[in-house]
Formats: sequence, structure tokens, C-alpha cells
Amino acid sequence: MVSDKRVCFDFEVDFSNGGGVQGQDFRLDIDGDDITDDMLAAHIIADLRLLMVGEVRILNKRIIEERHKRAAAAVRPVMSDASRRIDLSHTIEDGMITYKGLPAPLMCDHLSREQSRATYAEGTEFQIGKIEMVGNTGTYLDTPFHRYADGYDLSGLDLDRISGVPAVVVRVAGQAGRAIDWTAFAATDVGGRAVLVHTGWDRHWQTDQYFEDHPFLTADAASYLRDHGALVVGIDSYNIDDVSGGERPVHTILLGAGIPICEHMTNLDALPIDGFRFWAVPPKVSKMGTFPVRAHAILEG
Repeated sequence: MVSDKRVCFDFEVDFSNGGGVQGQDFRLDIDGDDITDDMLAAHIIADLRLLMVGEVRILNKRIIEERHKRAAAAVRPVMSDASRRIDLSHTIEDGMITYKGLPAPLMCDHLSREQSRATYAEGTEFQIGKIEMVGNTGTYLDTPFHRYADGYDLSGLDLDRISGVPAVVVRVAGQAGRAIDWTAFAATDVGGRAVLVHTGWDRHWQTDQYFEDHPFLTADAASYLRDHGALVVGIDSYNIDDVSGGERPVHTILLGAGIPICEHMTNLDALPIDGFRFWAVPPKVSKMGTFPVRAHAILEG
């Protein structure tokens, strides 16, 4: 006697960069007696490996009794690091504006080489630099203390989240709208990984355009990444949130779940979709929630 349940349905998918795809009488194994439309949409995106999905509509859904057709997925082995390193950080320079309204870094000598010659033996000289800057400078990492008074700060950051972790790139460069919704991530296994969102906005770095009309994640996208176990989320845009108002739902959701955020990244187009590990380690500073990092990746063999 057949006791397994499957869902049978039609669907329509719109892509964020134009076009779409349809399916009729699609069937999927389920556990239990029902499944939500959002869960079905996520399965479609993952099964068909669809990228840059804008909207998914589920039509004519019905539950049927039919034996399951899927086998358990095989576990992918973890590969060792190869020697190829890719820098994902902007260079911090004197007077550089990272975020509109925040001061630029001031960089100078605390001790110049010329001054040091009076202290050391002939032929021996040193330079000690001095920098004054806010934590939100260059490519930086946000920890929960940035948003929440009781959240962990830089000194409480777990290295397991941001040091040599498996990572994936989600490419949305060229999409029609600015908002990046949860459907952009549904084709990707984000659990236990750093998720790096490639928008291509870093091409505007150090121009006026960088500060205006940037791509951002929606609250639903942040909830999806949280609920599916992302370790850290990075983006090569001006902000992971829409800054047109005073609310910051993506920071609120991700940092509230203990998930750090790496903003103002660059060079994500040089990475493969997966098969690499990610580093974004800040210094161990107490009572600070944000600080620049030398974000980088190592491709796996």
C-alpha cells in the first residue's frame, strides 16, 4: 500500500534580469501532508539551479499519494586548500570616503624615518604610522555589538565563522531591480558557509554613484539566510540594507542571529561559485562592533 506523499503543481518563474520559465504537473516528494508555496518555490529554484530569480508563482497545487522518487543526497568531501589567493578588500587610503556622512581616515607619521635617526644607530631607521578612523572604513566586518548593546563585539567573534570557512558566491549583477530577495539564494546550499553576494557595485568605488541607488538585500532574504544556517554574509555594495529610510532590517535580522556582515567587498567576480574558503578576520578589540578586514579567499584544489 502506497503511503508516501508527493505534491503536484504548476509554476511560473520570473527572472530579475528579464524572461521567465513555466512548468506543468511538476511533482515533488514531501514529508507530511502539506508544504507551503515558499518552500515549493525554494525547491524549484534549487532543483533547476535557477539563478537571478525574481518571483515564483505556485499554481494548481494538490497533494497526492505516490511513492517517493528521491534518494538521500551524497555528502560532498571537504577539499584541501590550494595556493591561489584572491584579495576581496579595498585599499584604505588617507582621505578616502567609505560611507557618506562618516569621516575619512587621517593617516600620518607618528615617528618619521628622519626623526628616528636621532634615536637609533647610524644606518638604522624606522617609521611608526598613525591612523585616525571610524570602524566603518574600507572593507569591514560588522558584529552584533554594532547593532545591539548586548551583542558580542570584535573580541567575542568566533573565528569558526570568519576564518577559513567554506564559501559560495551568489551572483545578481545585472538584475533589473535593486532589491535582492530570498529567491536569489534558494538555488544555493548556504548552510555552514560564508555567503558572498556579487552585485558588481564595486565598479563604482570612490565615485559619487557608489553612494546612490545601490543594490541591497530584503528582510526576507536575510531571514532566509538566517534560517538556512549562513555563517557570515558579505556584499560588494554600499550597504547590505536599503538606506533610503531609517530602518535596517537586514542588519537587525542577521546580527540579531549572531551572523556577521562583511560590507564594501570587491573582486567577487574573480571567484568561482563555490570550491573556495573565506577569511575576514578583524583585530580582537573590546567594545567595538565594526572594523576593517583583509577579506580574501583561497581556491580549493
